[in-house]
Amino acid sequence: MDVKYYPRDVKKAKDQEFLRLKQCDMSVMEYAAIFNELSRFAPTQVTTEEMKIDHFERGLKGNIKQIVVGHNYANFQELCQRAVKIV
Repeated sequence: MDVKYYPRDVKKAKDQEFLRLKQCDMSVMEYAAIFNELSRFAPTQVTTEEMKIDHFERGLKGNIKQIVVGHNYANFQELCQRAVKIV
């Protein structure tokens, strides 16, 4: 899927969906998959690996968030792997 071919209103809606995204009842893997898909519509929100990690952490469930926040992760993938192991 190439984001540049989507109508502007769809891109804007997906950007807003990304900004509101929370894990809720999803597994970490499901949340990560949707996060990655929607982040393509919000490139300014994840311009750096640190921004991507911060945004992902904010959307995690409370118990998982408490464990992962505050650690230094080399990259987004490392954070995802750590969060998956917590469950």
